[in-house]
Amino acid sequence: MAVESVETPPDPERMIEGLRDTGYKFNTAVADIVDNSIAARATLVDLQILMDLRNNIRVSIADDGEGMDREGLINAMTYGSRRRSDPSSLGKFGLGLKTASTAFSRRLSVVSRPGDVPALEATWDLKHVAEQGWKLLLSDEPDAEALEHLNEVAPHKSGTVVLWTDVDRLIKDYRMPGGSAAQNALNKAIGGLRSHLAMVFQRFLDSNDKRARDVIIRVNGEKVLPWDPFCTEVSDKVGDHEQKVEIGEGKEANFALRAYILPRKEEFPSDAALKQSRLGNDTQGIYIYRENRLIQEATWLGMYSKEPHGSLLRVEFSFTHELDEVFDIDFKKSQISLNEDLWLYIRDRFLTAPRREANNRYRQGKRSEARKKASGYHDSSNRNIGSKEGEIGGANVDVQNPNTGMSQLTNRNGTFRIKLKIGHAQKPGELFVQPVDQLDDNALFEPAIIDGHKAVRINTSHPYYHKVYVPNLAQGVTVQGMDSLLWGLCVAELSTISDSTAQHFEEMRFEVSRILRKLVEDLPEPDLEDVAA
Repeated sequence: MAVESVETPPDPERMIEGLRDTGYKFNTAVADIVDNSIAARATLVDLQILMDLRNNIRVSIADDGEGMDREGLINAMTYGSRRRSDPSSLGKFGLGLKTASTAFSRRLSVVSRPGDVPALEATWDLKHVAEQGWKLLLSDEPDAEALEHLNEVAPHKSGTVVLWTDVDRLIKDYRMPGGSAAQNALNKAIGGLRSHLAMVFQRFLDSNDKRARDVIIRVNGEKVLPWDPFCTEVSDKVGDHEQKVEIGEGKEANFALRAYILPRKEEFPSDAALKQSRLGNDTQGIYIYRENRLIQEATWLGMYSKEPHGSLLRVEFSFTHELDEVFDIDFKKSQISLNEDLWLYIRDRFLTAPRREANNRYRQGKRSEARKKASGYHDSSNRNIGSKEGEIGGANVDVQNPNTGMSQLTNRNGTFRIKLKIGHAQKPGELFVQPVDQLDDNALFEPAIIDGHKAVRINTSHPYYHKVYVPNLAQGVTVQGMDSLLWGLCVAELSTISDSTAQHFEEMRFEVSRILRKLVEDLPEPDLEDVAA
């Protein structure tokens, strides 16, 4: 059987147009360009993102890195360029510069020089490729504005400028040239980019962080400040672990896992610190770093869904280039894939304790906030029960020792000695229903005597109160109905209890509290902002 080797070069236009749709977002595309600058040992990366009166956008990214000669420039502009000599380089697959740039622009130019020598320019123009095929445009007369930008950032020394023109996918096609809508849209994109760069390159931007060398990044003249997702100055580190992974041929490499629990909203030292933390549901999760550069943020990798009770927990996952193959790094360096054993180890062993602690702290804060919200919402119940107390009657209780709670109880079954909670109204009129911070064994409710009146104490720390009472605090009739039910159960207990049944009643309250705690587990967390003040 004859086998023929047939060369089938791709259609240039279809290929280069297809490569525009590799899923890049603006922030990740620019970050890929910055990767190349850092890989070239730049200490300054300066971004200019400008729009003229005709809504034409120009993106220019200049650095003072090593720069490239003619051969290096051609290689850098080749799709699937040769590997870098340094395997730890942030640039990895030889595709990012081209695919990231043409995802948003139809003309990509790179101006570079390896020292105090004339700069060269190489350009991919999608229109030219469609007409002439895979022909890279080379020029020894670079774009004047790009050259000026290079000279500002790297005067008389090596450096590179990446230039996007004919930008057609960054903002919508606003029909009114020079209008504010287009500029506002661009400003919003630039603001989002600053935040993204601050997070992705935090370790390079923070001069106090010695894990990465110092790099300055500016956007339209404004220095990008580092953003620490773990708020290490105010958060608690609750997990710190390094794990070895086999990488073949008897070699091993390490990755690090560190878990941090952020303060609750009310515990931050200042409003500025709270704002800086970006505390919220969307920012919880694992932050994954490759060579000190963030490649994936705020993800649970399919381990958990993002629930409000996990919003205080953020986890660092750091590794080096040695584990690229193990973790299946994609060519955009934007996500990883873990094998099942490692995935289960992180979920079931490393994260179990931090998640439990973060959950407890969150709920403590929410319950504290709920108690503040609940102030006054039981007043109508107290008034209603007070108006009916005489008609309802019930057992007679004679408190003999207020300090110990020992009382004499007389009901239809006789006279008995019993210990009750004896208390006083915390506010005028709070004689029958009294919300409290905690009860023994985390029971939901218990009978009590408040200033001589038969009463019920309700545990605001119980999940039933948090998830059922709190969302209905503004619904007066609903709260009165629940309060009346619990008060009625307590009065009925005192009316029918005897020496032989006292323990059974107590056990019944604890069992009811346990069952209700279980039943409300899957109910949503209340949005306290929606609870009327």
